[in-house]
Amino acid sequence: MTTETLNISEEQLVDYSKAHNEPSWMTELRKKALKLTETLEMPKPDKTKLRKWNFDTFKQHETKGSAYENLNELPESVKQIIDVENSENLVIQHNNDLAYSQVSEQAKNDGVIIEGLHEALVNHSELVQKYYMTQAVDIDEHRLTALHTALMNGGIFVYVPKNIVVEHPIQYVVLHDDDNASFYNHVILVTEESAEVTYVENYLSNANGEDNQINIVSEVIAGANSNVTYGSVDYLDKGFTGHIIRRGTTEADASIKWALGLMNEGSQIIDNTTNLIGDRSTSELKSVVVGTGDQKINLTSKIVQYGKETDGYILKHGVMKENASSVFNGIGYIKHGGTKSIANQESRVLMLSENARGDANPILLIDEDDVEAGHAASVGRVDPEQLYYLMSRGISRTEAERLVIHGFLDPVVRELPIEDVKRQLREVI
Repeated sequence: MTTETLNISEEQLVDYSKAHNEPSWMTELRKKALKLTETLEMPKPDKTKLRKWNFDTFKQHETKGSAYENLNELPESVKQIIDVENSENLVIQHNNDLAYSQVSEQAKNDGVIIEGLHEALVNHSELVQKYYMTQAVDIDEHRLTALHTALMNGGIFVYVPKNIVVEHPIQYVVLHDDDNASFYNHVILVTEESAEVTYVENYLSNANGEDNQINIVSEVIAGANSNVTYGSVDYLDKGFTGHIIRRGTTEADASIKWALGLMNEGSQIIDNTTNLIGDRSTSELKSVVVGTGDQKINLTSKIVQYGKETDGYILKHGVMKENASSVFNGIGYIKHGGTKSIANQESRVLMLSENARGDANPILLIDEDDVEAGHAASVGRVDPEQLYYLMSRGISRTEAERLVIHGFLDPVVRELPIEDVKRQLREVI
């Protein structure tokens, strides 16, 4: 497949890079990645065929957004998902432009960097270069990682220096309300030794367009003895179809906790992976998924344990409605050398209609003897006796189903480590 299928040329990419004052290394990386798209193969997600998925064309590479002087100017849809009273560290991206940024004085004084990725490429070029597509995700993994690198058009860079604890959570909101919008968003979150941060992101779309492409990559690099709590609630409408990677790496004694709410309406391939490189490092990966309409969801949750005495835990519950279908792959992989490690996972799917489909695949790959590992998985429909019991008490069928959904998802929501993510998910559910 050649780049002729893309409606953007190398010359246009170079012009885009220059217009944003990107460093020369970034321009060259874009050119290299664009060339790689000619030869690399597409990813091959389990039980999902990508032949009819359109990843190559988009209406506009860059769609301008509005700037907001203060929080009162924000659209109501954004106000509903942020805590206005406690928004010390807040970055808002409107379409592909940085629209609002607020960083606490304490964070600035501690040397914490919280910037839009375009701004960070100008202000902290060498630091961004050190982490951009070098440790968590590789450019040449497959065609979509190369495509992402070539077309990246938004994102955020967060850097927490050694021994610094960021007191207030960092919230990053991406609002897309342009029918022509596509986005190739990139998140880099780095914690140095003994640092700590809580980060929450929201992708929110209310455009009515079709065939809008998303190709998102998030990279989390946790230094030794550092702690990262990463929360996300996505609200992308059915016009957005694509590929999302959220991936992290840990050094010794580090921890990454993921809390993901996937409330999208478009079809997506989602790869959420943590590589526990250092000894005694840990990761919890907890997610809640709701599928509707004709949506197709392929979610792979994976923890690869290289270090000794590492601990990986995967927990995900999904609800499929109408004609939606899902494939949940949970992979716990203890590599040779990862002695005394623990890998556990639980995946459950609830189907609410005759045509809804769910597939839960627990996978344990163990290359060591002295370890502990276990899994649980279930796929099923709503118990008609539960609905009958509720309806016999005067509750409508719609309300009864809502209560069943809430009861099914709440055990996961309760365990999520970020209160704001819990609040958002409970409101949506």
